[in-house]
Amino acid sequence: MKKILYVLVMISLLSCCKKGTETEKDKAKDSIVIDSNNMNISILIDLSDRIDPKTNPNPTMEYYQRDTEYIKAIEKGFLNHIKSKKIITYDDQMQVFFNPEPSDPKMNELTKELKVSFNKDTPRNYFDSVDKKYAELPLNIYQSAIKDSQYVGSDIWEFFKNKVNDYCIKDDRRNILFILTDGYMYHENTKFDEKKENSYRTSYLTAKLIKANKLTNSDFKNSIEKNGYGFVKANENLSNLEVIVLGINPEKGNPFEEAVIKQYWENWCKEMKIKKYQIKSADLPSNLEPIILKAISGK
Repeated sequence: MKKILYVLVMISLLSCCKKGTETEKDKAKDSIVIDSNNMNISILIDLSDRIDPKTNPNPTMEYYQRDTEYIKAIEKGFLNHIKSKKIITYDDQMQVFFNPEPSDPKMNELTKELKVSFNKDTPRNYFDSVDKKYAELPLNIYQSAIKDSQYVGSDIWEFFKNKVNDYCIKDDRRNILFILTDGYMYHENTKFDEKKENSYRTSYLTAKLIKANKLTNSDFKNSIEKNGYGFVKANENLSNLEVIVLGINPEKGNPFEEAVIKQYWENWCKEMKIKKYQIKSADLPSNLEPIILKAISGK
């Protein structure tokens, strides 16, 4: 009887140990999914006349040149992220968008080339290929747009309304959207406003509108809040998207113009439930690169 009891106790102990081991394995599997840091980076380029060196010259560094350097910094941060991972965990991608598409048909081919992805089967020499593409092709895009000189504006509002969910957000990814723009928003196809008793929302923002709304003094924040000025909400819930706006460049004449532009963008991001966002001025690339790299690394 004692022997039987002893055997039963041993079987019970072994069974518990086995279950405990399986539980630990299950926890480990779950932690791999939770800690996954697969990245999906998108770059939306505003190809309006803000990049025209004749209309908006800058002797220190032209704005289109700043943009290309910002893009290089984004690519650098993306590749640094990939290299920090084990090959078996690679499942990351990066792409470039315009809205609307430029008239040059070559642009479509360039954007195809700039859509890059990494998985566990990606060869090591692919890193050099991506580096080469992002060192050359963005400049070709800007040069083509400047040569074409048909600046129809950038429909950022419509992009957020109809495309950002499909193009820039993927499940089980860290989704980051970089927007290269001067902060103004205008396109003739989606220019409208919504006037209500306590608010005046628009799908656009121009220097003319800022003046019309009398947002030209230090009390602009109170005016925005009191009158309900801002962008029309374009999306209900973008909580799975981080947004980083680079290149805010106000027109001269209103010392509060830049702050007004940033306030519009900040309020818009909050209304669309974007939890993480940054809105940066058109600074020199050497100053913005550390900010870009930090934003991508999350450190």
